Amino acid sequence: MSGEFEAAGAIAEGGMWSRVAEPQAGEASVHAHSKCLNCGSSLVGPHCHQCGQSGHVHRSISAFWHDILHGVLHFDGKFWNTLPLLVWKPGELTRRYVHGERAKFISPMALFLFSIFMMFAVFSYVGTPNFTDDQPGMVATNGIKVTGWREGMQAEMVKLEAQIEEKTKASQALGADDAGSAALSAELQDLKAQVNGLSIATEGKARYPELLGGSSGEGTGQFDLAGDVDTGWKSFDKLVNKMAAKANKNPELLLYKLQSNGYKFAWLLIPLSIPFVWLATLGKRGHRFYDHAVFTTYSIAFMSLLFIVVTLASKFNILPGLITTVAIFYAPFHMYRQLRHAYGSSRIGAVFRLVLLLTCTIFVVTAFVMVLISLGLIG
Repeated sequence: MSGEFEAAGAIAEGGMWSRVAEPQAGEASVHAHSKCLNCGSSLVGPHCHQCGQSGHVHRSISAFWHDILHGVLHFDGKFWNTLPLLVWKPGELTRRYVHGERAKFISPMALFLFSIFMMFAVFSYVGTPNFTDDQPGMVATNGIKVTGWREGMQAEMVKLEAQIEEKTKASQALGADDAGSAALSAELQDLKAQVNGLSIATEGKARYPELLGGSSGEGTGQFDLAGDVDTGWKSFDKLVNKMAAKANKNPELLLYKLQSNGYKFAWLLIPLSIPFVWLATLGKRGHRFYDHAVFTTYSIAFMSLLFIVVTLASKFNILPGLITTVAIFYAPFHMYRQLRHAYGSSRIGAVFRLVLLLTCTIFVVTAFVMVLISLGLIG
């Protein structure tokens, strides 16, 4: 039950932060008093022109719960105005918000904050890393413990290990001079290489270190990240070697820090992306960096929500293959529609800009991951 409470708390926190980013933007309410109950000024509208407090003050428990739903989940006209456009007409949403239609839509930053905290809540519910080997609920198969955040990769390792065992027996049944022996040996090498990749990602070491050659460390199959780096700059070399030693000592902790810092510093994706959006839209006059910021923030918010849908579909086995496939193809199509309608591009122009932007996305994600790795090693 702790996961469910943690997830609910994360959703509430995300809604509150999004409310801070968008406090009562364009919202009106009916004032029920002739004077402001806060400063005593005469009211000439729904809000006090002196202190800004709403003229409508309630003290009912039903209104209290309404405030929670309204402030945390945005269950008002703005939510229902924004979501359909964000999903199907992102370019129109971006253009209308940039050109001044602000009161009827959730602001980009508020939606971004809510989506990031929602993602954190979902991952908290689905499963988080754990660093002890004696927790309940683990299933061990062929020496592989399947649990939590590593479940997908470790389940794949179980399947690969079964294939390795089957092909090893088949290879042993054949003679060394048999024509099929070489082919089986090549297949085994490929399967073991796949297992090594998965085991390094989840356990920090290779299950078949002999395939790594000189890159394994002292027979453990663990990559030797603590090797001496000598660039001639003693202070830099000392820092790099110290961070590498920490990563080599506890790779699982590094992976956990990467996940944790991913939520905390997700906002970095916005400033990292804006220059590339500007580059992809060169030649479209009349647009400022503010427009690119709105475009970027709405786009990232949608991608976060889409990723949440895919994660939940996989968790609850609701057509996971179909939903994942649709999401993979719809993500670039969504960017295409947003580019075309937000910047008024032609179909061919939007496709060209999409290709350029997708290429730039690789650099943005790489830079973001490098920042997370650096933070994980330094912390």
